[in-house]
Amino acid sequence: MSKYRIYEPGERQAALERRRLRKMARTAHGYVRGNTRHFYEWLGQMPDLALPETPPIWICGDCHIENLGALAGSDGSIAVQIRDFDQSVIGHPGHDLIRLCLSLASAARSSDLSGTVTARMVEEVVRNYALALARGRRDEVPKAPELVEATQRCAFDRSWKHLAKDRLKHKTPSIEPGKKFWPMAAEERTAVVALFAQPAIRDLVLKLHRREAETRIEVVDAAYWVKGCSSLELLRYAAIIEIRDGGKAPSYALFDIKEAEAPIAPAARPEAMPNDPAERVVTGARALSPILGERMATGRVMDRPMFVRELLPQDLKIEVDQFASKSALGVAGYLAYVVGDSHGRLMDAEARKDWRRTVRQRGTAEIDAPDWLWKSVVAMSGRHEAAYLDHCCAHDLIYRH
Repeated sequence: MSKYRIYEPGERQAALERRRLRKMARTAHGYVRGNTRHFYEWLGQMPDLALPETPPIWICGDCHIENLGALAGSDGSIAVQIRDFDQSVIGHPGHDLIRLCLSLASAARSSDLSGTVTARMVEEVVRNYALALARGRRDEVPKAPELVEATQRCAFDRSWKHLAKDRLKHKTPSIEPGKKFWPMAAEERTAVVALFAQPAIRDLVLKLHRREAETRIEVVDAAYWVKGCSSLELLRYAAIIEIRDGGKAPSYALFDIKEAEAPIAPAARPEAMPNDPAERVVTGARALSPILGERMATGRVMDRPMFVRELLPQDLKIEVDQFASKSALGVAGYLAYVVGDSHGRLMDAEARKDWRRTVRQRGTAEIDAPDWLWKSVVAMSGRHEAAYLDHCCAHDLIYRH
């Protein structure tokens, strides 16, 4: 029996809202991570922070620290890349830079680091992002800091047993209801089973597991998955799939099934993006993080747009509990290089050169960063800090109990 309260489908919405408010009240950094909507609203209310012109490309749209991390490729390789594309649009790459810097600044603040360290982190972001755009020699790639190396080492050592221990609690392929997994309604379970019969999803499973067309695929268990913060109100499920060839012993895979919605991030060329929200998410992933995008497909659950990805044991986000000043600078530079590398792949040589020059253009402030970036980080840090305090005050009774 679970020690956690388990919510039935009819109780979910209120419980999820309480959970979201608690998570955002926990730390200022958590508030920034879970507040994408206000980020873009407030940025749009600051006309003096206009971004410089540059050709639009696919962007993450919600480029905070924990949306980058280790991802496994089909060949067994591990790479640190962007790992969340719910807000991915064809937009301005400067939005990813500002969001990343704001996330780093709030993490530094939560770690009680000085403003001087935050300013140096922004400088490291600019320097390493521009280095990635230069597409130089591989020996110029910044060395992964200890926090990132630890994530990668952990990723290399993980197996299905670790994934089952983390996610499923049992060695047998079943999902135990508890803090993370809640019961599904009969209609939901039927729809998830039907999802894996849809051609695009079935083809994805066969491709990822190198199986023939006659392979049998069966959903052996599924549950509502309580995960994330800003997206808690959307449908999300975990499903264990049994893959069986003839008389051979079956293999199992764990899939994340998530509802997609219209993006909050502003799109520069909406006509060039898929109209279906789930297709937009997968297209953005394939553009920016191909090793994740190749593990994704889209389908429908109860006529709602869903994107599906196989979860691998090696997929790990970068978690920042406490920064030290040295590690903060290393993480800032390394993650900026990852984002710059993803952006740079989508630009032609001339656009890359021009955008790199724009990013490296020093502003009037005593910092080696452009005015539009530094002033945005300063203004948005203040706005988020004030809003965080208001949030804690307004929802005091909720997150205390």
